[in-house]
Amino acid sequence: MRNCLLLTGCLFTTCLFSQSIKPLPPLPSREQLQWHEKEFYLFIHFGPNTFTDKEWGEGNEDPSVFNPTALDCEQWARIAKQAGAKGIILTAKHHDGFCLWPSKFSTHTVRESKWMDGKGDVVKALSIACKKVGIDMGVYISPWDRNHPLYGTPAYNDIYLSTMKELLTNYGKYFELWWDGANGEGPNGKKQQYDFHRFEDSALKWQPQLVIFSDIGPGIRWCGNENGTINSTNWNLLDTAGFKRGHGAPPTDTLNRGNVNGKNWIPAEADVSIRPGWFYHAKEDGKVKTPQKLFDLYLHSVGNGGNLLLNVPPDRTGRINAIDSAALMGFRKLREEAFGADVFANATLSTNTNNHKNLSALTDHNIQTYWASPQKENTQLVVTLNKKTILNTIVLEEMIAYGQRISSFTIEAFDGTKYQNVFTGTTIGRKKIASFGTQETDKLRITINNAKAAPVVRNISGYMINTL
Repeated sequence: MRNCLLLTGCLFTTCLFSQSIKPLPPLPSREQLQWHEKEFYLFIHFGPNTFTDKEWGEGNEDPSVFNPTALDCEQWARIAKQAGAKGIILTAKHHDGFCLWPSKFSTHTVRESKWMDGKGDVVKALSIACKKVGIDMGVYISPWDRNHPLYGTPAYNDIYLSTMKELLTNYGKYFELWWDGANGEGPNGKKQQYDFHRFEDSALKWQPQLVIFSDIGPGIRWCGNENGTINSTNWNLLDTAGFKRGHGAPPTDTLNRGNVNGKNWIPAEADVSIRPGWFYHAKEDGKVKTPQKLFDLYLHSVGNGGNLLLNVPPDRTGRINAIDSAALMGFRKLREEAFGADVFANATLSTNTNNHKNLSALTDHNIQTYWASPQKENTQLVVTLNKKTILNTIVLEEMIAYGQRISSFTIEAFDGTKYQNVFTGTTIGRKKIASFGTQETDKLRITINNAKAAPVVRNISGYMINTL
């Protein structure tokens, strides 16, 4: 709620000062700005594969295999919130076509399972849990369906649209709609030609606030890998003309870096699983990623200006396993320890530009405030500390409501006689976590060497992170 209020204020501030700062299109929408502030949320892969030990179901599984013995969606939501995740995205229908809600347009659903004598609804249970705990919910609806007999025919587009309508009109609001790019044959041996324009228009009609994920957005793009990492150069911009979802998507390198002069604001989301697989497998209990590994993924996703979508699959009881939960709590602890003490809190800032007003906005940790340089190149910001301090990380944030501008920057530490370069970077975007060898200094200089337009910066903070 606090971030939403701050974002509303941020947008008001943007309008207030729009005459003095010329926005650099393309710009993020209000919904995309809210998405950017989420940073980290959970993916939940759950379904028949959980019980068959498969990753991709065939679509011919007996629905009765889906039978969690102690489903607890509130536990999922509690763990997500305790881990600092801002939401949960559920695989309501994976490629096998099994629906975690009693869809009227399929015979391969929880209604046909043994679970709760066919009266259960996982989507409803999670929706209630997220609202109770106070986190947002998103939904994954695989266009590919290896079970439905009409898959591969024009009629399937109507079926898919109807299932999507059930999910988007019966369970409350979602923050994100997730479309996988996989597209294979159906039980009839045919491959589907999706009517994505119709899907998009309908989804946004039912839930206008949705941010839609796919290879080409329109709201968010895939980062080009499932390793949870985004390139250190990351533009929130993407050209989509001539590209498709799945086969025909932009090259993976483009997805990972964006386009420097892209026509659309489509930021990157990094998806990765806490385990080797996406669904729970008991044999992987000893392979859960450590808190340190999760923290490293955070630095290489959120720290490169994107968001982190971390998959945490429930086990056969329908609960998140204790091993995964412990890793998530350790991950939160590492983030809190790393970014808990800003050594720039009482620093003095100066600049080589003729704008010396509002420099204090750079260290107030308020996402509504910012400082704008009057020049496009060679903007210098000097951070003077009240005593020599050790640090190895600086976090930089652009005011992306005005567009993404910065394309090259350096960080230097003063050694008593001269400045020494400690970090050279390219893009900043919503957040850049710049880490370097430990320095002991009382003065640092940040130089924005090049930008597409005069830089607008909202935050600069410094930290000593012991776990790097």
